[in-house]
Amino acid sequence: MIRRLALAAIFGFVACIATVLWVGSALTAPANRPVGSPPPELGASAVAIPVGSSFVKGWFAQGEPGAGAVLLLHGVRSDRRQMLGRARFLREAGYSVLLIDLQAHGESPGEHITFGDREREGVLASLAFLRHELPADPIGVIGVSLGAASIVLAHPSPVPDAVVLESMYPSIEAAVSDRLSIRFGAVGARLAPLLLWQLPLRLGIPTDRLQPIGAVPTIAAPVLFASGTEDQHTTWRETESIFAAAAEPKELWKVPGAAHVDLYKFAPTAYKTKILAFFSTWLRMRPNINQSFQPTSAAELQR
Repeated sequence: MIRRLALAAIFGFVACIATVLWVGSALTAPANRPVGSPPPELGASAVAIPVGSSFVKGWFAQGEPGAGAVLLLHGVRSDRRQMLGRARFLREAGYSVLLIDLQAHGESPGEHITFGDREREGVLASLAFLRHELPADPIGVIGVSLGAASIVLAHPSPVPDAVVLESMYPSIEAAVSDRLSIRFGAVGARLAPLLLWQLPLRLGIPTDRLQPIGAVPTIAAPVLFASGTEDQHTTWRETESIFAAAAEPKELWKVPGAAHVDLYKFAPTAYKTKILAFFSTWLRMRPNINQSFQPTSAAELQR
């Protein structure tokens, strides 16, 4: 009986480790797929933007001269097509748009998904592309989930003129714990450390580099935060904590009934109204915020 119990315990331990390793591999595996040509009504051309020795693929559509440009960043395991609805109404409003596939997504190469750490390099290259192509235009960014984390972790300089962050995780620890809790209940959160220890080994990334909530206070631009009240991947309480950490000017949009979904598809009319109003204020009117903006200090965050 003792031998059987011992063997069962060993088998259970090995099975647990194997499962955790499999989950870690699945979470970081590339999400590459053909994307195809841009829809004709977008009036976009395909681009390949150099990123070091690699590149990111995307679509670029030029709008009215001087009207502003918006970089569109999709969520995890998606590609630039997720942002087509946003691109269409922005183009109708006269904005130029650039939709890219983040590293290891769509048609952009990459060995692993890195939760914003290496994806940020493509974001920085895309911002530089827009500034080169449209030097007189103010630049906005819309980032969804992984896309939101990627722009925040990029610490862009110069900063964009306005940023929209949707459903962004506060820290990699919270992101993993929330997702395991959804899958396995209360036990799931206890499994989070078993997944997190893999990151430095599998990706070469320490977890302290994946803390968007710590980078948010340094964004020297107007920020609109948006999230759903029923989101369990990034809870509303976590979104409120990220918002509290950000410096002014900032705005929080609470989307009633939305889970971790595409907020534009969930509430298209409200989304379009909110985003166009935000960009109209900060890209078209372009008020001077340099004197009023003060990045939040660590002491202020503790209060």
